[in-house]
Amino acid sequence: MSKLPDLEGLAIFAKVVEMRSFVGAASELGLSKATVSKAISRVEARLGTRLFNRTSRRFALTDAGKMLAERAAQLLADGEAIENDALAQSATPRGRIRLAVPMSFGVRHVGALLPDFLAMYPEVSVDLHLSDAPVDLVGEGFDAALRIAVMPDSSLVARRLCAIARYVLAAPSYLERHGRPRHPLDLATHQCLGYAYLSTADTWHFSNSAGEHASVRPNGPLRVNNSDALMPALLAGLGIAELPEFIAADALAERRLEIILEDWQIPQAALHFVTPSAGPRPARIDALAEFLARRLSKPSWVTCQEKKAELKRVRAR
Repeated sequence: MSKLPDLEGLAIFAKVVEMRSFVGAASELGLSKATVSKAISRVEARLGTRLFNRTSRRFALTDAGKMLAERAAQLLADGEAIENDALAQSATPRGRIRLAVPMSFGVRHVGALLPDFLAMYPEVSVDLHLSDAPVDLVGEGFDAALRIAVMPDSSLVARRLCAIARYVLAAPSYLERHGRPRHPLDLATHQCLGYAYLSTADTWHFSNSAGEHASVRPNGPLRVNNSDALMPALLAGLGIAELPEFIAADALAERRLEIILEDWQIPQAALHFVTPSAGPRPARIDALAEFLARRLSKPSWVTCQEKKAELKRVRAR
């Protein structure tokens, strides 16, 4: 015998008692009369006692059935209440969301959006985890994450929100002292600043319109686990670095940094809203996904090209 109670059988028993009819209970539950009868027989066999005295015209509860009826009715009511609460939870955004976001992007852009989201959904709370380190959504109990990456095939469900351009950059002062690389392989003789959580395992990959490919392992005086930490050294002319546009845009527009190897491209990433599986999700997760899709599909940061054009217009006045 299973160690688990026969909750289904007990709920069917409670419904038979409530309807005072096997046929009525079957109709109410959307089951066949045979299924209802088998469930009652199963419970009786499990408990080792009859619950009903049945004749061809009527039935009556036995003493054991009377003792069980009230508890079974409460069990049925509790089960219906649990399901109703779960349905309400899935229909109305409420509850806590554990959200993992890359540090720099979260501080610059997600944190600024959350007050609007929380005002729209006052029954939702957000536990925001900021770190560039990859997180295991399932293993660490996260409901969702924002990831800036070229998403690999996986069991995770990813919704693309917007492109995130990436550039290989250097300060004019560095280029004046060390020269401008013309080919990715030239980077082997340059000071390159590294990022610990690069998705390509400490390797920069390049390709060009001619179909050529080149890979370089950057080597230099600094390696960090947050891209913002590269900016002071980069601006001081200590090396070359790869950065996302949302971090580098202002410095590029103000000509404090320059894009190098412009005839070569590195794999372009995108911002994704990621959840653990494709199954039904609570309404709070869907609400956050739609909110971020609306607010981040047209990024608040201005593209480098637009900033450069704006700066030229200002200087030309």
